[in-house]
Amino acid sequence: MMDVNEIRKYLPHRYPFLLVDRVVELIPGESIVAYKNVTVNEPFFNGHFPDHPVMPGVLIQEAMAQAAGILGFKTMDKTPQDGSIYYFVGSDKLRFKRPVVPGDRLQLEAKIVSEKRGIWKFDVRATVDGELASSATILCADRKV
Repeated sequence: MMDVNEIRKYLPHRYPFLLVDRVVELIPGESIVAYKNVTVNEPFFNGHFPDHPVMPGVLIQEAMAQAAGILGFKTMDKTPQDGSIYYFVGSDKLRFKRPVVPGDRLQLEAKIVSEKRGIWKFDVRATVDGELASSATILCADRKV
């Protein structure tokens, strides 16, 4: 549904920090399903950990937040070029259930829970082959730049 070129219109992130490769399902105002292909060439694997590469949990959380950001921007019918930025401002109930390693396809899901005065709440999940890797409730704030 959205390739990386279109994703770049809705997220200000760029390599090596753009963590969404493709959006496969998006219902504005409701939910998104996207994914990140995790490869051994990711720069963070050089130090985390050289002999046992594991994707850092904070980057899994960031990938979930980026998917939620795309959903928020599409729901508001805005892009960063419109002078809007979407800040990741909080997380609750964050859990990690399995490591994410090179070769995994990290599926990212986000559902809108609520929006009030530019503060959005999302339920997010990351899975690999249907197995839960991480979940959380996150908050994002839409702000002018």
